[in-house]
Amino acid sequence: MFGGGTTTFGSPSAFGAPQPTVQPVQFGATNPAAAQQQPQVRDFEVTSPPDDSVSCLEFSPGTIPQIFLIAGSWDNQVRCWEVDRSTGKTVPKSMQSMTGPVLDVCWSDEGSKVFMASCDKAVKCWDLGSNSVMQVAQHDAPVKSCHWVKAPNYTALMTSSWDKTIRFWDTRTPNPILSFQVPERCYCVDVDYPMAVVGVAGRGLIIYRLDNTPVEVKRMESPLKYQHRCVSIFKDKQNQPTGFALGSVEGRVAIQYVNPIQPKDNFTFKCHRSNGTNQQGFQDIYAVNDIKFHPSHGTLATVGSDGRYCFWDKDARTKLKTLENPVDQPITCCAFNADGQIFAYAVSYDWSKGHEYYNPQKKPQILLHPCFDDLKPRDKR
Repeated sequence: MFGGGTTTFGSPSAFGAPQPTVQPVQFGATNPAAAQQQPQVRDFEVTSPPDDSVSCLEFSPGTIPQIFLIAGSWDNQVRCWEVDRSTGKTVPKSMQSMTGPVLDVCWSDEGSKVFMASCDKAVKCWDLGSNSVMQVAQHDAPVKSCHWVKAPNYTALMTSSWDKTIRFWDTRTPNPILSFQVPERCYCVDVDYPMAVVGVAGRGLIIYRLDNTPVEVKRMESPLKYQHRCVSIFKDKQNQPTGFALGSVEGRVAIQYVNPIQPKDNFTFKCHRSNGTNQQGFQDIYAVNDIKFHPSHGTLATVGSDGRYCFWDKDARTKLKTLENPVDQPITCCAFNADGQIFAYAVSYDWSKGHEYYNPQKKPQILLHPCFDDLKPRDKR
C-alpha cells in the first residue's frame, strides 16, 4: 500500500493488487450504443494535474497489471495516477517532493520504484509500496535525465547532468560505479538496452553500448543545424535498437541509423510549422519538445510548442495524423503506455516565447488519447 505519511494528492490505496483483464475500448464509451452515438473519440483530462509546467511523463512498465502514470513538473513535485484503460478516468494515488524542479522520471523494471531527477542536483528513489523516498545519486549541477538499465550481468541507474558527466549507480552504494566525462552539458538522453544516445549542448551526439560494461562507441555531430531538444531510440523488426530520432528547436526531426545500410536511410523532415506564411511572408516555426516511438507499431509521435501532436511513419516517410485543432499552450512531453493503447501528452508553457507570453491563468493539463489505430503503419501496397 501507499503509506509513510499523509498526502494531499489522493487517498493511499493498494499498489500492485491484481486487476481483472479488461479489453481496450474507446475512452468514454460506456456501452456500444453510446459509442455509436458519439463516434468522435475525445481525450480525457488527468485529474489533479501539476501546478507548473510538466517536464516528463512515464507510464508504468508492462510487468504490472495496472496502468500507472508518473509526471514530474517545475513545481518540484512528482505525481502518480492510476489509469482505467476502459474509461480513461484517472485516480490520483500519491505524490512526492524534490527541493528543485523535476526534469526527469523513470520506473524500475519491475514497476515498484520510481526515480526522480531534479535541478537540486540529486536523484531520489520513490518506493511506491512503502511511499518512502531515499537519495540514490548526486551530481554537481542539475540532473537532466535518469534511466534504469537492466542488463544480464548488472542493473544500474544511468544519470546525466549539466555538470558534463554521465554516471552509473548501484543504488545501494553512495558513489557511482562508472562515470563518463562528456564535452558539454547533457540536453537530451534516451536508453533502450543495449543502446544509449546522449545529446549535448553544441549539437554533439554520443552513442554508448551498455551490455557487459558500458562503453562509448561513437561520437558525431547532429545532422540538424540548430540545438537538439529531444531524442528517442527506435528498433528494427528483430526488436534490436538500430537508430534514433532527434528533434530540434527549429521544427525539424532527423532519423539517424547508427550503421546505415545506405546513406539515404538517414533523413530529416520538417514538422511543427505553420501552414503557409503570415502577412510578413514568414513561416512560424516551433520547437519539437518530445519524441516517442510506439511500442508495437514502431511509428512515432512528436509534440511541439505549436500545441499539436503529430504521428508519423518513418519507414513510409509520411504523416499519419495530426491534432487538427491545437491546444492553447505548447505540448511539453508525451508517453505511450506499455501496450501502446494510450498516448499521454502534457499541455503547459515551455517558455519558448519568453516570460512576456506566460499567462498564469492558463493551467497545465495532462490528456490521454486512445491511439492504437492512429499509429498503425501506412499500408505500403
